Amino acid sequence: MKVYIAGKITDNPGHKEQFAEATRTLASQGHTIMNPAILPPGFEHHEYMQVCLSMIDVCEGVFFLNNWQDSKGARLEHKHAKQTRKVMLYQNEI
Repeated sequence: MKVYIAGKITDNPGHKEQFAEATRTLASQGHTIMNPAILPPGFEHHEYMQVCLSMIDVCEGVFFLNNWQDSKGARLEHKHAKQTRKVMLYQNEI
C-alpha cells in the first residue's frame, strides 16, 4: 500500500529521525512511503500543506505518528484523510 506519514514537523527537532524510523518500519512491511519530512526548506506552511495534501491524495493510507495531534498541519491531514476515506494507521496501534 502507498502510505503517507503524518506527524509534528514544525518545532520538533527530532522529526527527521521519527519520520525516518516510521519509513523504515512501514517499508519493512512492504509499503511504499511518502515522507513529508524530506521536503526542502524555504516554503510557507500553507505551501507545504498544499503539497502534503496532494501527497495524501495519491496514497491509499496515512500513518499517524504518536505526536500528530500536537501539529496543526497533521490535524488538517487527519481531517483530509477521513474526508477522502483513506486507510488510517496509528503508530500506537502497531
